[in-house]
Amino acid sequence: MFTLKLSRSRKDEGTLVDQIVSSIQGELRHGTYPAGTALPSVRALAKSHGLSTYTVSEAYQRLVSLGLVVARAGAGYRVATLPAKAPAAPSWSAPSLNAAWLLSDVFADQTVPIKAGCGWIPNDWIDESGIQHALRVVSRVPGPRIGGYGHPHGFGPLRDLIADTLRRYGLAVGAAEVLMTQGVTQALDLVVRTLLRPGDTVVVEDPCYCNLLQILKVAFVNVVSVPRTPEGIDIARLEALIEQHRPKGLFINTVLQNPSGASLNAQAAFRLLQIADREGLWVVEDDISRPLAPAGAPCLAAMEGLRRVIYLSGFSKTITPAVRVGYIAASRDLISRFALTKMAVGLTSSEITERAVANVLVDGHYDRHTAHLRERLFNAHSRVTRAMADAGLELFHAPNAGLFLWAKLPIRPEDSIAVANDALSKGIWLAPGSYFRPEETASAWFRFNAATSDVPALWSFMKALG
Repeated sequence: MFTLKLSRSRKDEGTLVDQIVSSIQGELRHGTYPAGTALPSVRALAKSHGLSTYTVSEAYQRLVSLGLVVARAGAGYRVATLPAKAPAAPSWSAPSLNAAWLLSDVFADQTVPIKAGCGWIPNDWIDESGIQHALRVVSRVPGPRIGGYGHPHGFGPLRDLIADTLRRYGLAVGAAEVLMTQGVTQALDLVVRTLLRPGDTVVVEDPCYCNLLQILKVAFVNVVSVPRTPEGIDIARLEALIEQHRPKGLFINTVLQNPSGASLNAQAAFRLLQIADREGLWVVEDDISRPLAPAGAPCLAAMEGLRRVIYLSGFSKTITPAVRVGYIAASRDLISRFALTKMAVGLTSSEITERAVANVLVDGHYDRHTAHLRERLFNAHSRVTRAMADAGLELFHAPNAGLFLWAKLPIRPEDSIAVANDALSKGIWLAPGSYFRPEETASAWFRFNAATSDVPALWSFMKALG
């Protein structure tokens, strides 16, 4: 069963992982094995064909990502139920690529097959068993304990767990310095509402997180931008902007930045904090991707001690965006002010989802899951960056970690939206660089999600552009 035809000498046959995937994929697509059929265990297939378990495991994971195989804890890998053949006339039609779709409808739109530009891990990468176990535990909590609104600062045991994690990063805090929010996006909104007023000026990175730009826009805050580099930000440009505009704060992704994937090095982090201290700037550190980063990456809050730094993070990049659980770590005085704003605009955050996240951290093997995510993302980066090179794309930086890659397509900047619309008509969601720039300047740069871009059809489209 599942006898593989492998070539270890001919390079044109692809890697052993490619060959295993191709061989099993061919058998499954021809209906040789019905849905539910168990594949040999990783160890058994490796032994029978003289392969490493790592090679077989990576091949099986790729088959899972293609939807041909399902993985179940304790049950190994089994043939998935394949969808019926599509009718001759396609039923799918592309949505309109506009600001409304990108800002809201994209999150509800499940029709786009290839989500190369999305900002989250694929559905089949989440810790399904850990989340389901956590939800079962929460369902058994007595009604009187979850009958109210919950504490304004959030679920206490989860704040304790977060404080423990931050201390491992070198940031000495307790639960009193942590405020729970509905994701990092709400955390950014609370900071803006509390510390800034219409007409104030702030510095953002170029490119930067697109939703931050919208939050600042609706708050009537003036935005100036400093170029992001693979090692940090352009320090000389930052000092010139401060001299000219006297901003009140700086918003920055420290590690595995959205959208570029780059991380600050220690020297850039130190210089940035020196400038912030000298100029009295608030530094808002969005650190959502730290669990996916290699150990030792600089943490501004840990280096500075929460005097001018406000630290934001959450669990959308590791558990699932659906839980909408984020947090702010800051001085106690600021936490009190942020809590008042939080209660004024939305009351408390959800204690039920915060309880579920707390359980995932304690009983859901979270550390093992994030380690597995880092390994899968490393492998995905290797394949996607090779595909980018083959398709003639220019890569900004190769982080080999996290979700994001920032790459320049072989097109004119003014053609970027037309290319994105063309891709969408073919079932490919791209994220044009203009959506990550303060002035929405046309750009040939695009954001790619390494986890969702390992798809041959995407790179066939890209090669046609060249």
